[in-house]
Parts: sequence; C-alpha cells; structure tokens
Amino acid sequence: MTGIEGGSARPGRPLRADAQRNEDRLLEAAADAFAREGAGASVKDIARAAGVGVGTLYRRFPSKELLIEAIYRQEVQRLCEAAQHLTATQPPVDALRTWMERFIDFMAAKQGMADALAVVLTDESEKVHTRSLLADAIAHLLGAAEGQSVARPGVEAQDVLMALGGISLMAASEERRDLATRLIDLLLHGVVTS
Repeated sequence: MTGIEGGSARPGRPLRADAQRNEDRLLEAAADAFAREGAGASVKDIARAAGVGVGTLYRRFPSKELLIEAIYRQEVQRLCEAAQHLTATQPPVDALRTWMERFIDFMAAKQGMADALAVVLTDESEKVHTRSLLADAIAHLLGAAEGQSVARPGVEAQDVLMALGGISLMAASEERRDLATRLIDLLLHGVVTS
C-alpha cells in the first residue's frame, strides 16, 4: 500500500536480524529525540538511547540528514499501514478517529525535524507522492466507514487530509495538543452520519 522505500544508506539487500534490530532501535530513538529536541538532537545521545555505538549509527546513516529522511519515510509507511490494521480491528468511525490522532502525532514529530526535512525533502515529487499515500490511507478509512453507512458519501480524502494538516498547524502554533483532538471531533462531525 505504501510504496515507500527504506531510507537508510544501504542498497536494497536485507539486513541480518541483529542489524535490523539495531536499525529499528536507532530509528525509534532518533524519532523520539528529534520530536523532543528538534534537528539539533545529538547523534551520540541517539546512539546511546538505542543501545548501540555511534559508529553503528554512522555506518547505517552516514549523515544526520539521511537518518532524518529514514525516520520520515518509516513514519509515513507506518501511518499508511495503520489504516489497514485499524479498519480490521476497530469499528469504522473509531478507526478513522484513531488514525487522525496518529496523523496529528506524526505531524508534531515532523515539526521537530522541520528544518532538516526542508533540506532533505527538496524533491516536489516526493512531497506529492507522500500526500498521495496519506490520501490513499484516508480513502481506505472513509471507504470502510461508507461501507458501514456511517460516513457521508462523497467526502474527499484530499479534503480530509488538508483539514488534518490545518488542525496540526493550529495545534502546533498554540502548543496545545488537546486543541487538535477537539478539532478532530469537529471534523468528524462533518464526515460521519451519526
């Protein structure tokens, strides 16, 4: 569903299991650090939090920009894949709400990396592709809701994505995550039928 390729410095060959675990821990620690501290987060602290040496970090990701790009790609992929899982495990409206909350969290983490992402993601086609993947995930969620007759027909996934982007920006500028949840409730009132 995602079509996103890995962002690490390695070519397409698979990693050994221990190397994959190290990479996964590095990406998780780095995502947490960048969300908390922004692009200025220390790579030494990231390596320490992941339980690996800084040499391991640099072998996997020779620059901080490549690390940030890999995190971004992984988080987009996870968010897109979550749509399938949520519709399989939750009622449609709950799945849509949960996904919207995850999207807001994704955007908040992305804000922490905004300066570095501006350098890394300069290709407009990459941005368009990411928006398309996210809209596809929303379309899947809306389709599940429409299939259960709990969403208004004709709601456009791109419109929902744009509304979520606006909610994210407003909540970030006010530094109030609770505002995002309240605005998601308002958005859902326009999407769901009951």
